[in-house]
Amino acid sequence: MSSTAHDPAPPAATAETPLLAATGLHKTYGSTPALAGADFAIRAGETVAVMGPSGSGKSTLLHCLAGIVPPDQGTVRYNGRDLGSLSDGERSALRRADFGFVFQFGQLVPELTCEENVALPLRLTGTGRKAAAARATEWLARLEVDDVRHHRPGQISGGQGQRVAVARALVNTPRVLFADEPTGALDSLNGERVMQLLVAAARDTKAAVVLVTHESRVAAYSDREVVVRDGRARDMAGAL
Repeated sequence: MSSTAHDPAPPAATAETPLLAATGLHKTYGSTPALAGADFAIRAGETVAVMGPSGSGKSTLLHCLAGIVPPDQGTVRYNGRDLGSLSDGERSALRRADFGFVFQFGQLVPELTCEENVALPLRLTGTGRKAAAARATEWLARLEVDDVRHHRPGQISGGQGQRVAVARALVNTPRVLFADEPTGALDSLNGERVMQLLVAAARDTKAAVVLVTHESRVAAYSDREVVVRDGRARDMAGAL
């Protein structure tokens, strides 16, 4: 595992300082600006909803914060370290060890069982098969889907699949959970339950949650809201 994983490089985040922060982010695809000077900050254990209309730049902001795509300008700092100073391998190791991801359609591996899907992040960081399976089973139970652990994704419902995806995202006890429209493919009842379980589990593990959504009922689970419009981010609580 890379030494960047859970690296307490100074100045590390405290309860008062951001764990993850972005300043002046610009990102353009072709001639289309996606971000135009966006700022963002989140503290450990905090849930922040990133809202905005389609095409506003909210998913691009998430991808920059997670080190998936580099900004054209601006900086992203995680736990005091500039992500732009890390190599591709170091950023990949960071995403495996410190970050968790939940996407709109789950993106589970169809050839693997639900238990194997949840265990996958642990296996990628060197955990033995039995230990990873045991941890996966614990998280599936926590997300109320341990009864489908031997099923493949194609054999379960959308709501069950998204709970499995949340379990996979949290099994490594990430410090930051990125959730991109996690209820977008679900009906309202399943969406509410997924959010209840996701937020409760994240708070128990003190993970920061960056929650991208266009739904006010989903954003209501957050501690505060940031609205992205025309590539800029505005904190509705005035914290930024």
